[in-house]
Amino acid sequence: MDKCVQIYVMTHKPFTKPEDPVYVPVHVGRKPWIKAHPGEKSPLLMYVGDDSGDNISAQNCYYSELTGMYWAWKNSDADYIGICHYRRYLLTHDGALFDQRSVQKVLCSYDIITTKNLQLNFPYEEGFVHHHKKIYLDMTAQVVEELYPEYTNTFQRLVKEKHTYFGNMLIAKKETYDAYMAWLFDILFAVQARVKVEEEDSYHRRIFGFLSEFLQYVWIVYNHLKVYECMVGMLGEKAEVTETKARLAEYFKAKDYEGAKQYFLAAKKARPDLLMEASDITGELHLCMEIIAIAGLEQEEYGTNLLQERSDFEGLMQYGNQLNRYALTAIRGEEEPDLKAWADEAHVSDAALQAAIAVMRAAEL
Repeated sequence: MDKCVQIYVMTHKPFTKPEDPVYVPVHVGRKPWIKAHPGEKSPLLMYVGDDSGDNISAQNCYYSELTGMYWAWKNSDADYIGICHYRRYLLTHDGALFDQRSVQKVLCSYDIITTKNLQLNFPYEEGFVHHHKKIYLDMTAQVVEELYPEYTNTFQRLVKEKHTYFGNMLIAKKETYDAYMAWLFDILFAVQARVKVEEEDSYHRRIFGFLSEFLQYVWIVYNHLKVYECMVGMLGEKAEVTETKARLAEYFKAKDYEGAKQYFLAAKKARPDLLMEASDITGELHLCMEIIAIAGLEQEEYGTNLLQERSDFEGLMQYGNQLNRYALTAIRGEEEPDLKAWADEAHVSDAALQAAIAVMRAAEL
């Protein structure tokens, strides 16, 4: 007999949801777009808000998608609960979105469905401290030892290793999900009561969302759960990335590389995740950064720059991609007549080529 499967899609903005009714959008945190178009039919009519029922919606700036996960724990009566994001979805081994049948089939043999175990370049503790304040991880370890001492050895061992799960994405039977949520929020609420979160930008402020990714790994390993690890499908790009590219396009059109530089630095300070792979999925923001740098170098060396010849965004992206291909041939000592002809026709300067070579060498490290 089929049971109820609900995969809750965490979002902070309107989006086109998958057609399968098992996917239920949950708007987390503030809803500024309700007031954006007064008089129009509210898109929230198709959304669940994490501010209904038993909720911690007001804590979204610290917990990110976890406020939606808390809402599902406290308010959903589904037999199977899944969590994904409006741009990220767990995929079956055939590359399809999970549906009611595939969820039930997998969870007949496995305890939980989640992302592939992420292989890190450094021990988890080292990577965390590089991006966040050490006090948060230290306090989490202390709370785990006090509230759930049986987990301490697992926590201390895994924090020194180079693995974790990511994204707070999972699908499990309700009883499994509820057990994990009870354990997780016991720990996070205790940590929150002992630390003061004062990060300036919204990305680092959602510290409990970051901590929970590792805690999920600890919980799964300690409880010896049988895990169905799967790929994550990316759909579309973040609204912040789209907006940033649109503003940069305006600066490029005005041939204002210095204005573009200042705007980009401010945007990156406000959203440090802009250049991460999960945000800049097309690589165009990286290309914008390269274009800005090249324009500055050329202006300083030649008194003019590439924006004088081309200033449309699409043309600049094509130029950047071709330039990087050309730079790779230079690094490898290869001869590609078509690329050489393109470089001559595009008037690629020595400064531009050297900048691209530096970018490509850094990417290969």
